[in-house]
Amino acid sequence: MPVKILVVDDDPDIRDILKLTLSEENYEVIEASDGEEALKIIPTKPLDLVLLDYRIPKVDGREVLRRIKKDLLLRHLPIIMVTGKGDISDKVGGIDAGADDYVVKPFEPKELLARIRMILRRTERDLEANPLTRLPGNVSILNELSRRLDSKALFAVCYIDLDKFKSYNDKYGFEHGDEVIRETARILIRSAQQFGNVDDFIGHIGGDDYVIVTTPDKVDVLCKTIIDSFEKTVPTFYAPNDYKNGFIMAHDRQGKEQKTPLLSISIGVVTNETRKIEHIAEIGEIGAELKEYAKSLERSNYVKDKRALEKE
Repeated sequence: MPVKILVVDDDPDIRDILKLTLSEENYEVIEASDGEEALKIIPTKPLDLVLLDYRIPKVDGREVLRRIKKDLLLRHLPIIMVTGKGDISDKVGGIDAGADDYVVKPFEPKELLARIRMILRRTERDLEANPLTRLPGNVSILNELSRRLDSKALFAVCYIDLDKFKSYNDKYGFEHGDEVIRETARILIRSAQQFGNVDDFIGHIGGDDYVIVTTPDKVDVLCKTIIDSFEKTVPTFYAPNDYKNGFIMAHDRQGKEQKTPLLSISIGVVTNETRKIEHIAEIGEIGAELKEYAKSLERSNYVKDKRALEKE
């Protein structure tokens, strides 16, 4: 996939120059002419980098930057601030607000491209991530599980999945589906920040599957908070009439149209509290089984592994 770069500048000539420069590296360029437009585009596109002019209309560059860095899913998006020649205060303001780098107009194209390549390399190295949510992906998840097993400490691994998501995607389209994925990630992050440990891990396996690695003492309140927050957010995902009905009309796997319940969330929790777990594969197998059981229950639920307790 080509690298996607958003160019935010109110001067169409500058945008044209940047587009021409970036095309040398076959980057895909998206344009915004003011801060308000940029803030509409950024949460909805899987961007790799933003070139942001400091002095733009409606919402200035510093405020755009501040809002991006405040968003839990966007804070890792690299941003290069573009400032005017000699505007020291703009450079300082941009760096203070969280810019990853800055360039001065008029810029040297080769230097700009070199800076972009450097930041993209650094971002790729630092964040092996899902492009939609920017949460760590499968390599990081496996590394985290391996680290927890090696530490011999107590852990709780929550496998999280959305129910009826395919039907929702078919009815409402991929853009709405992507927003559900992102909003679910925000719920997981907020819940973990509020009720988890400082070193809890949140990963995105892919699609509508996530994982949280925490400790057994935190897992109940964490799961309850996630479920409560998700259920409160569900109405925002639907047209008022669909939500009022409590279902949507969607096709099943055989292509037959039927009533499909609204989105819900299922969590299977694997812990080494009452059983010895020695391999990552065990965690995945138990988690998949528990998650399937949670999905068989009505609405949103979480299920913890208690089989070792039942044997005693």
